[in-house]
Amino acid sequence: MIKNAWLLVFALAFAAGCATQEAPKPAPAPAPAPAPAPAPEARPAPPAPAPAPKPAPKPMAEKVTFAADVLFDFDRAVIKPDGKSKLDDLSSKMKGIDLEVVIAIGHADQIGTPAYNQALSVRRAEAIKAYLVSKGVAANRVYTEGKGETQPVTAGKCKSMGKEHRSNKKMVDCLQPDRRVEIEVIGTRKQ
Repeated sequence: MIKNAWLLVFALAFAAGCATQEAPKPAPAPAPAPAPAPAPEARPAPPAPAPAPKPAPKPMAEKVTFAADVLFDFDRAVIKPDGKSKLDDLSSKMKGIDLEVVIAIGHADQIGTPAYNQALSVRRAEAIKAYLVSKGVAANRVYTEGKGETQPVTAGKCKSMGKEHRSNKKMVDCLQPDRRVEIEVIGTRKQ
């Protein structure tokens, strides 16, 4: 019986020890796996940048020179109708350029005094300037000069026509090419 008593004490002690010990805790449940990060919102790819526009080619400066001769009647500085036609054509060509300068050089024939012919050649050049300005050319771009009778284009061809006088119709007609204004337009062609 003692044996049984010891056995009983031992079983009670064991039971008491077990009762005072905490029951083993179950292994903690594994933490839930973090929710997968949401996939980034599908955004359309930004459009590829347009290729940079090619720079416009640098305009090549093209020097332009127009020339015209306008003839005048004897002892006159009034532009003839065919001269106006030439000037109209010239002014339309000038619209296509960046104008630098217009030079109008007046001339006279050899009939008359050098002083008178010089003044007449200046009046002819000024008549051209006034006409071009009336067509829209800037007055500060038109320069005038008179050469008088110093630069004839007939070059003595009319000497055999008789006496040098306004009443000599043959000579007056022969010297017609000397009564002129030479016009030079200088500029750069617009692109």
